[in-house]
This record gives sequence, structure tokens and C-alpha cells, in this order.
Amino acid sequence: MKRHMIRISGLLVCLLLAFSGTSMAQQGDSTTTKKVRFTPEDRANKMSDKLDRRLNLSRQQDKDIHTINTDITRRMEELKHNTTLSKKDKMQQIKALNEERSQRFKSVLTPDQFKKWNDWEMKKKEQMEARLDKRQQKRNAR
Repeated sequence: MKRHMIRISGLLVCLLLAFSGTSMAQQGDSTTTKKVRFTPEDRANKMSDKLDRRLNLSRQQDKDIHTINTDITRRMEELKHNTTLSKKDKMQQIKALNEERSQRFKSVLTPDQFKKWNDWEMKKKEQMEARLDKRQQKRNAR
């Protein structure tokens, strides 16, 4: 009886160590995984699909919006990787690209669709500003 208890407790210890070792290995793997970045084309596809669903675009509008999004996202990607520009210059150029997108959308969308899109963009901007304010408050509290 005593031998069985020793064998069982030894087996339990081995199993416990095996499970804790695999869970630690899995945790180590999850911290080393890289965040997947979308390509400009992937971002353009995602944005175009979202606009199509929200605004009920016609086929031609969908095609035009996709072309605009692809062009703007590629140019923004180039801006992000441009090391010769200052941060302020990059922000100004990104703002100009967003304004260009808005003007190009205005020529493709109906007035009602453009208003819906613009309201949606403003809501996203407000949410982002609120997050930035919250983050800034946390930093100041430290």
C-alpha cells in the first residue's frame, strides 16, 4: 500500500511538472509573437468593405471608393516610412491626405451618403481624442 502511494504521488508530481512546463512554454511563445500589420491594400479593402456595408454603395461607387482608399493608404504608408520629414510635417501631410480623401469621396458619394460618412468620421475622431485625453490624464497623474 505504501509503495502504491509513493508511485501515485511521484506520478502526480511528474504530471504537474509536465503541465506547468507546457503552460510556461505557451506563455513564452505568446509574448514573442509579432503584431500583424495590414498592408495598405488590406487596409483599403477593409475600409471599402465597411463603407459599402454602411452606405449601401452602388458597384461603381464601391469601385471608385476602393480606388481612392488604395491610393490614399499607399501614400500614407510612404509618409510613415519617410525618415527625412519631421513629425510635424508628417502630421500636416497626413491631414492633407485625409482632406483629399474627403474631397474625392464627395465627388463619388451622394450628399446623404457623404453626410453619413462625415458624421461617422467625426464620431471616430471624437472617440480618439477622448482616448488621448484619458491617456494624457493618466500620465499626468503619475
